[in-house]
Amino acid sequence: MPQQISWKIGGQQGEGIESGGEFLAAGLAGAGFLLYGYRLFSSRIRGGHTNYNLRISASPVASLADHTDLLVALDQETIVVCANELAADGVILADEKISPLLPANAPGRLIAAPLTALAEQAGNAKMKNVVAVGITASLLKLAPAAWEKAMVEQLGAKGEEMVQANLRAFQLGWNYAEDSLQSLAGKYALEPADGVRRYYMTGNDAISQGAVDAGVTLMAAYPITPASEIMEAMVHELPKIDGVMIQTEDEIAACMMAIGANYAGKRAFTATSGPGLSLMAEAIGLAGMTETPLVVINVQRGGPSTGLPTKHEQSDLMAAIFSTHGDAPKIVIAPDSIASLQSDTMTTFNLAEQYQCPVILLSDMQLSLGKQTVAESDLQAVPVNRGKLIAAADLPELAKNQYFKRYQITEDGVSPRVIPGTNNGIHHVTGLEHDETGRPFEGAANRKAQTDKRMRKMKAVIRDFPEPVRIDAPFAQPRLLVITMGGAGGAVAEAVDRLRQGGVEVNRAQIRLLHPFPATILAPLIWAAHAVVVVEHNATAQLAWLIRSSCGQSAELHSVLKYDGNPFRPDEIVAGCREVL
Repeated sequence: MPQQISWKIGGQQGEGIESGGEFLAAGLAGAGFLLYGYRLFSSRIRGGHTNYNLRISASPVASLADHTDLLVALDQETIVVCANELAADGVILADEKISPLLPANAPGRLIAAPLTALAEQAGNAKMKNVVAVGITASLLKLAPAAWEKAMVEQLGAKGEEMVQANLRAFQLGWNYAEDSLQSLAGKYALEPADGVRRYYMTGNDAISQGAVDAGVTLMAAYPITPASEIMEAMVHELPKIDGVMIQTEDEIAACMMAIGANYAGKRAFTATSGPGLSLMAEAIGLAGMTETPLVVINVQRGGPSTGLPTKHEQSDLMAAIFSTHGDAPKIVIAPDSIASLQSDTMTTFNLAEQYQCPVILLSDMQLSLGKQTVAESDLQAVPVNRGKLIAAADLPELAKNQYFKRYQITEDGVSPRVIPGTNNGIHHVTGLEHDETGRPFEGAANRKAQTDKRMRKMKAVIRDFPEPVRIDAPFAQPRLLVITMGGAGGAVAEAVDRLRQGGVEVNRAQIRLLHPFPATILAPLIWAAHAVVVVEHNATAQLAWLIRSSCGQSAELHSVLKYDGNPFRPDEIVAGCREVL
């Protein structure tokens, strides 16, 4: 009895690939299985290959599997594109209507099944995806009851007739598998799950929940894949707490509006991807100069330019840290899991107000659009910290023609802040260099003092951010240290476990704070290792460059890179590490 299987459904965009995967996942999550889902889709509304990959297990999983055990193909292109990922004993279950052919030298075996014919029998050929889910449920040896409940939850709003038609399609698929696929009986019957119902959520869901929990009342954004789902969530959630989501004319306006709302004392943010982050560069610098809290969520995708708008990459690292002109204070964080995105988003808003500067939360497509079962206990609340926001009652009375020292030189680099209109808090605000009250002033001594103050406050960020480096280091002097960031963390953790099981002494470090860089934490781990492997999704080894420039290099540093638009699988990382060893 297998502990886990990897299931995939593929076809043309618009054929219900995502809804089929979501329907299967809903029933499995309700039965207590732990899931990791990822969808590959085209940048077109209809047409173009798309697939939904679901890893199903009775124990926690945090990445895609090495191979696909069961592939449901609704067209021949899916077989051509995905057959090479099939396990040696894997099965392709293809719609017989497409007269499927198994490519030469492809692993596994092909079974043609009447998916369209059964869907037509249920009432609509489009329900062939639901037929496939019914077949899968039978092969998993799981009772249909879980999917009956999921069907009502997912389609109940469309009416009873729609629910019943889909239930017929599901049952016909189930019956077909029971009667005609006896050769597969027991092959995919998993170990029993614990029955605990968990959330099945994307990283964008977690970000949206974190923003609401942090007390956000305004989001300003312009639609862009793969960040648009955050906007869509905020449209529904913010009105419930007297907030608003505003779709602006472009990303520049979105960033400026978020700055304005934060200046006015509200918690506000924007979300974008690489092209939008490029447009926001000047506005982010304005937030740095005016010391206005600002949160920017950047969900990385393939670049440059329009690049790969629906594919995974981690190539915005340098842009997030360095794109703003001048010496602007800025914090860049890279959460390491879907669950951590919720609490890290809350922390991001705290950091923005504590340090009165822009904070960029650097997600990536795998983190944001990947989907995982998450226990309620994993979604941690973070207390709100508004930093040095001073209430009117705590302000001394100003003399005539005197102004509040909004940019007061302080030892920790953080100046007192007031909401505009606060009695005795009047001050200037400008993007020009300024004195302590905000008046434009270009004097040399003032320029140095204000710049030093703005940069000085960055020194304490490493102290205030939870786990700047997530460390798994059981060995004092390991043969290998594997370092990564963002969505690659799940595959890296699994790869490291496999290497350890093979007798290799391996430590692991996941960098969660990218700027200011936690060199004092990471450097000792590097110095202790005989060799270091940096795993990242870009062509120019941006994280490895940042490590070298920040920590120096005593151990030999190697890169394992992937930039074809697809996330790492654990076996690819194991292979890369073994090459180094």
